[in-house]
Amino acid sequence: MEEAPENTTVFPDDSRPLWKRGYLLKLNFITLSMVLFSSANGYDGSIMGGLLALPYWNQFMHHPSGAYLGWIPAIYWIGNFIGFPIAAWVANRYGRKIGIYLGFSFLLLGVVMQTAAQNEATFTYSRLFIGFASAWLGNAAPLLINEIAHPKKRSIANARFMVGWYFGGTLCSWVVFACRDIASDWCWRIPVLIQITLPVMALPGFVMAPESPRWLISVGRVEQATEILSTQHAGGNKNDPLVHEIQAAINEKKEACTNASYADMFKTPGNRHRLFISVTLGVFSQWAGNGIVSYYLPLILNSIGITSTTYQTLISSCLNVWNLLWDIAAATSVDKLGRRFLFLTSASIMLVSFIVITGLSTTFAQTESAVFGLVVIPFLFIIFTGYDIAMTPFLTAYPCEIWSFTQRSRGLTVTWCSSVVALFLNTFANAIALEAIQWRYYFV
Repeated sequence: MEEAPENTTVFPDDSRPLWKRGYLLKLNFITLSMVLFSSANGYDGSIMGGLLALPYWNQFMHHPSGAYLGWIPAIYWIGNFIGFPIAAWVANRYGRKIGIYLGFSFLLLGVVMQTAAQNEATFTYSRLFIGFASAWLGNAAPLLINEIAHPKKRSIANARFMVGWYFGGTLCSWVVFACRDIASDWCWRIPVLIQITLPVMALPGFVMAPESPRWLISVGRVEQATEILSTQHAGGNKNDPLVHEIQAAINEKKEACTNASYADMFKTPGNRHRLFISVTLGVFSQWAGNGIVSYYLPLILNSIGITSTTYQTLISSCLNVWNLLWDIAAATSVDKLGRRFLFLTSASIMLVSFIVITGLSTTFAQTESAVFGLVVIPFLFIIFTGYDIAMTPFLTAYPCEIWSFTQRSRGLTVTWCSSVVALFLNTFANAIALEAIQWRYYFV
């Protein structure tokens, strides 16, 4: 039997302003805090581009290049790929919150190992733990946000999760910029250590967060779920229509949840369509050209004649601020503009920008005119504008919206694993290709 995601349409009749409804203020604080868990992923997305520009890091790592340079970021995504299926199983069996606790623990372990690394092997393989941690956080946190957010604000709360990616990326790029002139290994150890900062800031809100009431109902803990729903969504009123509707919707699916598996994703046309969307969303999120810029920005800037460490780290910092602003704008306008419009606009902007970047890079390589190299820079910002308005906010939000509760964690895992496979191939191959054929790789 085909299932659709629960669609709650009954809302409490409460016209009081938000600041007079303490239960909603608390709920918003909780969901906003958990956005910061995605910062670990975003921080890592910027850290490699920043470290590549630092001479002391290159010296410590014995000037990595080619396949080895590709392996350093790629091992992070191996940890991701291993972690996501396990995280999905744990989320369904033991609840959403335990995955976040485990993810934070692995993140702390990986950051400590990386910061204290005395050789390139320890630095490289500590990234496996950080990738594993990000898988737990990337699965459990968006699920919990989706399932505790107020129905009126759920779509925005979902889209807002990936805003944390650029909080992490922005913090990382400016920390690298500030540390660039430190005349020791601490110029890269400090940025690595600070990766844990934003997830630590998320902990107070997360500790206050309830377990998912949907998961509680699915395992028979109805009284506890009712208490959470009434407290978080209806100001303590257990007889509110919203509370009863959510309970009824999930109780209908309780038996299906017990027997659900990945095989169910292939059993109905609707589920096969959702599966196709989940896979392609994951792949497209990494094969849109953004991976080259995110992980190998210094190599791109070198290819257009910008070789100064100061300029490279400054451009990276400004690019992350730009991304953060556009991502916030997209996440808050998702209900007004619609998902389809944002997806189509995103694809169009990225296609045109990449064509222009390829043409300008080709001309620079042939003429060595600084003008053509400099003009590439604004188009790097434009291509990320396209990416930010759809691919970033919807990477986790869209799977959470289209899959029913019984398959939500698995659907999100499929998207993440598809993204990880695509990104692993990208990060491993991009370094080799950029070194070998430079701007010609943009055609690929």
